[in-house]
Amino acid sequence: MSDDSPLEEMEAHEHAEHAEHAAHENSPLISQVTMTIAVMAVIAAIGGSLETTEGDKTIVAKNEAVLQQNRATDLWNEYEAKSVKKNLYTLFADQGGPKAPTYAKTAAQNAQDQTTLQGKAKAFEATRDKWSEAAEIHEKRHGRLTLAATLLHMAIAIATLAIILQRRWPWITAIALTAAGMALGAWAYL
Repeated sequence: MSDDSPLEEMEAHEHAEHAEHAAHENSPLISQVTMTIAVMAVIAAIGGSLETTEGDKTIVAKNEAVLQQNRATDLWNEYEAKSVKKNLYTLFADQGGPKAPTYAKTAAQNAQDQTTLQGKAKAFEATRDKWSEAAEIHEKRHGRLTLAATLLHMAIAIATLAIILQRRWPWITAIALTAAGMALGAWAYL
């Protein structure tokens, strides 16, 4: 929403034209609506910026969660390899022979390595869970802010009708939509 798309440029140009028209009209309603539209546009820009930021944070958090999961998976794979080696060396040690003590020592080292790897893998999984929780929070905020920004854009369009129709009800409706959009925007962070 924060990108300067041609549609948003056109919308901003239209608002400027309405403001210029209002300046020549000397109508209190048009002046009030024009000022309200300007305030609504600022609020919509802030809401759109927050929406984009939350969307970006969602992507970053999800990517980080995947990275942490990949690191944990690598360690679990290494853990399994150590387990296979430990079991093989234990089997060879149990058969006896001159190398049995060496095999038993290698099996014990693999078991110790497994414990270390398991701790590291679980730490990566815990970090993954934290990033996943953060992603969920940002995604929820993004959804609410998207709805808030939509209401704010609708409010601007409806307020413009007050100028065209020379009626107060579209302006009041637009103010109500703006209040609803701002409430949704605030709710996104509660």
